[in-house]
Amino acid sequence: MLRFSANLGFLWTELSLPDAVRRAHAAGFDAVECHWPYAVPAAELRAALEETGLPLLGLNTRKGEREGDFGLAALPGREHEARAAIDEAVAYAAAVGAGAVHVMGGRVAESPAAENAYAENLAYACSVAAAQGIGILIEPINHRDVPGYFLSRVEQAADVIARVGAANLKIMFDCYHTQIMQGDLLNRFIAHRALIGHVQIAAVPSRAEPDEGEICFERLLPTMLDEGYGGFFGAEYRPRAGTDEGLGWRKTFD
Repeated sequence: MLRFSANLGFLWTELSLPDAVRRAHAAGFDAVECHWPYAVPAAELRAALEETGLPLLGLNTRKGEREGDFGLAALPGREHEARAAIDEAVAYAAAVGAGAVHVMGGRVAESPAAENAYAENLAYACSVAAAQGIGILIEPINHRDVPGYFLSRVEQAADVIARVGAANLKIMFDCYHTQIMQGDLLNRFIAHRALIGHVQIAAVPSRAEPDEGEICFERLLPTMLDEGYGGFFGAEYRPRAGTDEGLGWRKTFD
């Protein structure tokens, strides 16, 4: 059965995060996920999750404080900031009962120094998170939306996971980003199935509701289930109009 998670970084952004959780539940989503919830007291978010019974699948580490920051984990010389962001994210995830933390790598050219910083910071994140029963996700992000992002290819993510060697480190397989950077989504998904912890969807190239564009999600997602994926599909798209007005895309999967 296809199960969908509402990404509240893009959906119902006019509402407070707890109220967005409630709206996602009312709209029939099976789970929620978010980007940076830190302005919301953890107790308020946890109360909304408990009220609705929706699981919170994950949240992101902070982007960083400097102009242009989009994560810190792969930036040599900023390990102290990266680990503080990891500590904060894991503590918040534990407080609200989230399942995973996406550790953002940041904008930096590939180099031995960046690779070492990334691997060492991820090893730290995996150790801290494992003590709380939380997973760590890394996400290849396309260079059109985020020029210079360190992690941009699925195979690169697989190499990082092999180097770190932690059981709770997985790939966030974002169909939007991967289609833009590499394409061949199904074969790439099958080749890395054992390493994939979460799947996200949005139309390409618009990043709108997944009922337009060049990816046939109505065939792709059921095939992913057939290949053994048992998780949720994260709806991480920017609505063409309002969130509620665009929810008709789910009828494709009924």
